[in-house]
This record gives sequence, C-alpha cells and structure tokens, in this order.
Amino acid sequence: MMNGPRCALVAVALLLGGSIGRVYAADCVVLLHGLARTARSMAPLAEAFEARGYAVANIDYPSRDAVVEVLAERAVGAGLAQCRARGASRVHAVTHSLGGILLRYYLERHAIPELGRVVMLAPPNHGSEVIDRLGAIPGFEFLLGPAARQLGTDAQGVPAQLGPPGYPVGIIAGTDTVNPLLSRYLPDPDDGKVSLASTRLSGMADFLAVPVSHPFIMRDDEVIDAAVAFIENGAFPHTPPP
Repeated sequence: MMNGPRCALVAVALLLGGSIGRVYAADCVVLLHGLARTARSMAPLAEAFEARGYAVANIDYPSRDAVVEVLAERAVGAGLAQCRARGASRVHAVTHSLGGILLRYYLERHAIPELGRVVMLAPPNHGSEVIDRLGAIPGFEFLLGPAARQLGTDAQGVPAQLGPPGYPVGIIAGTDTVNPLLSRYLPDPDDGKVSLASTRLSGMADFLAVPVSHPFIMRDDEVIDAAVAFIENGAFPHTPPP
C-alpha cells in the first residue's frame, strides 16, 4: 500500500493531467513483473512513474506458461511496442525477479537504440539455490512453469549464459525473508528467494540493499523512490552512515 504522501502526490498528478515535478513526455518506462505474479504487483511503481510524468507500459505476461526464451520476446517486445506507439524517444525499464532475466536475455539478442536506464529488483542474476534444491521435485514445473526450472545456478541455467550489461543498470536487493524454509537453501543474507550475492552484476552502475523480502520489494516505498531516482539520475539515494 502507498503511504499518505505518495497517495497525495499521485492525486495531485492526476489533477494536473498525469504529470508533476519534472516532466519526461518523451520517456517511457517498461515494467516487468516476476514469476507467478501479474502486472498488479507493479502498480505502485507504475503510479509513481506516472506521477513524475513518464509514460508507463506495465506488462502482464504469462510467466508460468513458457521458457525464458519465449517469455522474453513476448514481454519485452510488448513493452517496447507500447512505448514506441506512444512516441517515446527513450525507453527505460524496471524489473522484478524473473523480469530482469527476461530483459537481460532480450538485450543479448536485440539492440534497443532508445534504451535508457534499467533498475532490477531482486534479480536472480546468478540463479537461485532454491531452484537447485527444489527444481527436480515432481510437480515443480506444473506449479511454477518451465522458466522457473531455468533459473538454477549451474552452467545450464539461463543466468549463467548471460553476459555483463552494456547499459546503465542499478540493482536493488532485499535482505529480509518471510520464508525461512527457502532461506535455508540460500547463502545469507537473502530475501527468501534469491541471495544478495546472486543479484549483483559486474559492471552495474549502482547497488542498494534494503531490509525487504522478495515478494514485497516492488511495493516498498523506499525501493520505489530509489527506482525513480535511478531512472532520473543514474544513481540511488544512499543514506550516509551515522
């Protein structure tokens, strides 16, 4: 849920025709949700960017229906199509979990000339040990789909086959968990699905760790503010030590 000030900001933005503060009429942000989620999970992010004057393409894709290779073309392709249809001259992206892997996969195979900045929330950039331990259990793929099986930490996993980013990317990782059972399989600290170490990428522009768990990181106010800051300025706001 958004706090009072954020709700008020969005309300004012709507009264002003959907923009407030600095206006980026030519900028569009593609939002890609995570595994077994929907576009509704990214709605607070969408509202925050719209309040800043961005066009937003909040993509709903069937994350459990296909492999990464297929989902990447569908989801990222749909986001680009929506932004281009709105005449955007620059396209940014904010992803959650699997959404970050889809974007990385797509960018290894397609150039996006108008690509701006990217924020990844809790991405399994080096896979997840949870998949290593549970991926072979009967019924796993039925529940989570074939893309989930591709997110292990071994050389056969999709993350291991992706290179470093050639674009400005900021990564936000969680250090809290609401799933101690899954955390048993992960190096500490972790967010209940992905370890902090797995989220990092060589060549990333900035990194932020927050005490939030994997299922809720994209709805956290601090995370939302940090994502907006990175898209606007290329860096996260870091609180200096006391």
